[in-house]
Amino acid sequence: MLTRLYISNIVLIEKLNLEFGAGLNILTGETGAGKSILMDALALALGARSDAGLVRHGCDTASVIAEFDSIDDKLKSLLDENGIEFEDVLILRRTLSSDGKSRAWANDTPVSIKLLKQIGDNLVEIHGQFANHALLNPATHRESLDLFGIKNNTNYNQLLLCVNKNYQEYYNAQKRLDELRETLQKSASEREFLEHNVRELESLNVQIGEEEMLSTKRTAMMNAEKDAAILSDAAAELNPHGTSLESVIFSVAHILERIKTDPNPYSEQIDALYNAAQIVSDVAEKLTPTDVDTATLDEIEERLFAIRAAARKHRVSADELPEKLKQMSAELNAIENSDAELKKLTADMANKKSEFEKSAAGLSSARIAAGEMLRKQILAELPDLKLGAADFIVSRTDATPSAHGIDDVVFMIKTNPGMPFAPLHRAASGGELARFMLALRVVLADGGNAHTFVFDEIDTGISGATASAVGNRLNRLAKSSQALVITHSAQVAGYADKHFKISKHSANDTTTTDVAEIHGDDRINEIARIISGAQITPESLATARTLIKNN
Repeated sequence: MLTRLYISNIVLIEKLNLEFGAGLNILTGETGAGKSILMDALALALGARSDAGLVRHGCDTASVIAEFDSIDDKLKSLLDENGIEFEDVLILRRTLSSDGKSRAWANDTPVSIKLLKQIGDNLVEIHGQFANHALLNPATHRESLDLFGIKNNTNYNQLLLCVNKNYQEYYNAQKRLDELRETLQKSASEREFLEHNVRELESLNVQIGEEEMLSTKRTAMMNAEKDAAILSDAAAELNPHGTSLESVIFSVAHILERIKTDPNPYSEQIDALYNAAQIVSDVAEKLTPTDVDTATLDEIEERLFAIRAAARKHRVSADELPEKLKQMSAELNAIENSDAELKKLTADMANKKSEFEKSAAGLSSARIAAGEMLRKQILAELPDLKLGAADFIVSRTDATPSAHGIDDVVFMIKTNPGMPFAPLHRAASGGELARFMLALRVVLADGGNAHTFVFDEIDTGISGATASAVGNRLNRLAKSSQALVITHSAQVAGYADKHFKISKHSANDTTTTDVAEIHGDDRINEIARIISGAQITPESLATARTLIKNN
């Protein structure tokens, strides 16, 4: 519900702070007082296209603030999606510069004008002779009919939920079937590829960690082979001329022992030579190279090459080859079992489709019944609104299956006998359309997303009983939703829960528009003015009192 509207420097309005209430808020005033400016300002706060001409002459900027105290779940979701916090109050603010630049905020969060309009469309619905929102768009008619159906049929909402559930299951089954069919189209070429690679990897039978183990073993064997060559070289040095160094040293020591001097002066050297000969013997024995199994090394290198080649081919690490084999085996198995799976998914999809079509047909029947009920209630409203010759139907045609069923719904009217039915926005204009939309909104009360309805001079061109009928229906609508009504009709004004008077004042070459809530005698005088004009008569005062009392 719109609780406050603050306007600054919009055309003739310098400063204005209006507090609206629940029920029927009526705005009256003389022609030219500036009633349309209020509508332009409110529309600006709700995301309408900006116009630099709205900025008051001599001012650099203008602003409008609209405050709302409640929102529905649909709007709450929209705010959440865009990071806009809501706690009890939603404040929409719009500024407009004299150079045409415009900015907008929702609860102090900067928003685009497009988002502001989305928010505004969920809060307020504006009706007038030449402008109308929501119900003129055929895209809203199915939802409006469903909300009407829910209000009048306790099983209707269950039908909607059932159709939504069955469609999702049908859609998912169809998606799985399509994916399998797509796989089958590729399977002919992929089967041969998978079979070859599965055989190759199964034959290779790579184990996790095997590459690292083989690499380590290969390095060790290659080092052993190099060490054997080094040892061989060292042993050759100990036997440079075909005679072992040990024999040479031993022979030298033996010759020295033959010295006749007693004691032998070289006995220590002889002992050292014998020791050296033993050392050389020991070293020579230890330097004998160990044979390296070259066949085993070749096998290791061949295995490593095969593993690494397979890893490169499949663009994975060697340790990921077992998982790759598992994956390709599963794909091959799926292809080989695809015929059975195809039959299974086809049957499942057919069952889900049948369940959806059955529930959608039930919903279609409920919509047809709701449409007949809606038509009956609308036609009952029309005679009092001077639309007795008009007719209304709810057109249902087949639509592409969706979570909402299989129905396209369009509200159709004709205003004169003999004329063909046509969608709302094509079949009537001006006051006729405005009054018809009022009747539709009254019947659909509690069935719309907007909490606030604005009616701009929809009573133009009517009087007497018709004007009273319009006021009665506005009052009925306002019982469940807030309504703001700009009117020239005393009969409509008499129904007000809150009455605002719009007036224009000129002083010192400056003209301003003011709006004030009126009560008591001021309200009686304003309604009397509407009845008799500038010259208020006792009769018009009496009529005004009667209108207020009776309403």
